[in-house]
Amino acid sequence: MSDLIAMLTSTALGTLVGWERQMGRKAAGLRTHVLVCMGSTLFVLITKHAMIDIVQDGGHLSTDPTRLIHGVITGVGFLGAGSILRHEGYVHGLTTAASIWMVSAIGVAVGVHAYTLAIVGAVLALIVLEGFRWVERFLSPDSDAEQ
Repeated sequence: MSDLIAMLTSTALGTLVGWERQMGRKAAGLRTHVLVCMGSTLFVLITKHAMIDIVQDGGHLSTDPTRLIHGVITGVGFLGAGSILRHEGYVHGLTTAASIWMVSAIGVAVGVHAYTLAIVGAVLALIVLEGFRWVERFLSPDSDAEQ
């Protein structure tokens, strides 16, 4: 039952961040963010189940389950890097890459059942993605020209 709660929580939190990106018409939108968050959670849950199976089979624990989390971080970093584009001296997609990486961290937190940490991470990500946009517009002297 706790795995089901973890997957549903991951889906909900990934949806919140992904919806914000979708509303901004970003290349990595709702579905991408939800799938990354759910995938990260699922990988962590799989690790837990694999470790339980090894122990039940009388096996010696010779593996470190945190290595899987490391693999998720690296793999999602590669996925995020694919969203970064450079065109005529301008770089686009850095925030999208960072939001993909962040939603993966939220998924990992859910996977280890750190729900409060995952919720706080999702709320802070939304504040940064949406709230800071307003701050940037306020601080930018030519904000009217960009809209």
